[in-house]
Amino acid sequence: MPIIGEYMGMALTIDDQDKENREFFSWCAAGEFRLQRGKKSGLLRYPPTTACPWTTDRDYDWVPVEGKGTVHSYVEVHHPIQPAFRDKVPYMILLVDLDIQKGEPSEHEAIRVAGNLVSPDGEFAAPEIIKSVGIGTRVRMVFKEVTEGFSLPHWTIDLDANQPDSPWRYPQE
Repeated sequence: MPIIGEYMGMALTIDDQDKENREFFSWCAAGEFRLQRGKKSGLLRYPPTTACPWTTDRDYDWVPVEGKGTVHSYVEVHHPIQPAFRDKVPYMILLVDLDIQKGEPSEHEAIRVAGNLVSPDGEFAAPEIIKSVGIGTRVRMVFKEVTEGFSLPHWTIDLDANQPDSPWRYPQE
């Protein structure tokens, strides 16, 4: 059964969902960030998958994870493709290294979760906030409801965390 909802003024229909994604987004709708932990490997994984990428084991548990991390990379959108987002530019999409499981199972790995930079109430962040965010900014997860039982994870600045004096940003024009 498709999920039909509205996201920031845009009609959204998601036709194809597997069991793992339905479970993940239902946890988000409950306001909880949970990830799969492989029973053999003991490692967390994201995005949700049918099998552990390290052991191919299909047994897992959903475990609560603190949705906090550091901006690993970002993009600022100034020319939206979706007409519903035209009045929301600029907006920022973040790729965030979670605090948990950094450097596992190898020194180069981390769990990274993408999402929009939003205000604490889930609306796109204002331009002056966007200009203050860069690589190294500390963020925490918030959820934006699309429809009952389905919410998207996004990021907002973690006001309780120590922030870098000057996070790295791409040169500005």
